[in-house]
Amino acid sequence: MPKLNFLDTYTLMAINEEVVSTPTFFADRYFPTGAGDIFASDKVLTEYRKGDRKMAAFVAPRVGDIAVGRRGYEIHEYMPAFIAPSRSLTADELNKRGFGEALYSNDTAEQRAIRLLIEDQQDLENRIRRREEWMAVQTMINNACTMQEYVDANTVGEVHTIKFYDTVSDHVYVVANPWNSGADKEGKENYSFIDSDVTAMCRMLSRRGLKAADLIVGTDVAAAITSNDRILTLLDKNSGVLTGEIQKELTKYDGVVLIGTINFGGFRLNIISADETYEDDNGVTQSYFPATSAMVTAPGCGRFMYGQITQMDFGSVDFTTHVARRVPKFVADQNTEFRKIRLATRPLAAPNNYCPYIYAANVVS
Repeated sequence: MPKLNFLDTYTLMAINEEVVSTPTFFADRYFPTGAGDIFASDKVLTEYRKGDRKMAAFVAPRVGDIAVGRRGYEIHEYMPAFIAPSRSLTADELNKRGFGEALYSNDTAEQRAIRLLIEDQQDLENRIRRREEWMAVQTMINNACTMQEYVDANTVGEVHTIKFYDTVSDHVYVVANPWNSGADKEGKENYSFIDSDVTAMCRMLSRRGLKAADLIVGTDVAAAITSNDRILTLLDKNSGVLTGEIQKELTKYDGVVLIGTINFGGFRLNIISADETYEDDNGVTQSYFPATSAMVTAPGCGRFMYGQITQMDFGSVDFTTHVARRVPKFVADQNTEFRKIRLATRPLAAPNNYCPYIYAANVVS
């Protein structure tokens, strides 16, 4: 029976397909990847168009018809970012007891190397997923994404910015009054701020023919909403007014809570508190979504696209192009008895329509 070569690129790709990565809220819910989003080219094409709300014209008798032009759309060509974390493996590491391994293990060096190979792919995949989550959030907040390249772990390179607008983006909303200030004793005035602002954000989308389904809020905003006396009064089922309900529910995403649903000016929105975190380059825990911000959007408002990866596979002297979301590469140096596994990807988060999200910063003081 032939022995499976764990160092072959296609075998490593198959292993990576079986890796269960950490769920990421923004990337999963708002930027799914479809079958046509993996490109066999170095660049990817994004196309989107503005919503159309034009009506058909009344036609005079015997005219026949009125010609209607097709909706225009924009196509942009982008070079996706290159992400390629790696993990080394030396002979000394193979002789050490691994994490979670029995104190006196009978595993051979070869068995331990295969186990470490799989664990390393799992860790590299999770690191990439966290970077993709960051890209998704930055794209929604800024309608653009600025990426700082690194030459090595400590040396910065060029800065690249991808924008999905020309001069000024139409996705920003500015509140006139903080949602947690200026309220009377019953909180009525405070509630009017929240209701009017969220309704206005929803209408910015509806006027473009786009759906408003989710109100994403930071933790401070979530606290302001759930502690507002006027909102709690309106949510009382005995009031006779079906405004919505608050029923906090944990999701499969760490730090993400579905607070409930509330009707704002006829728009029934899922209220989602987003408190996902990551560790920055300085070892400081940061939130993906600001605690004082709010955003109105809908699931599937964008997508993640991927460019091809061209590399020299292990054991080959020729270049091979792989069209996939993730492409592993095994590297070995026999002189130094050093080897490493690299996991490469070239992702781009892009909207499906022009400004399908409305973002408001500092809605609470």
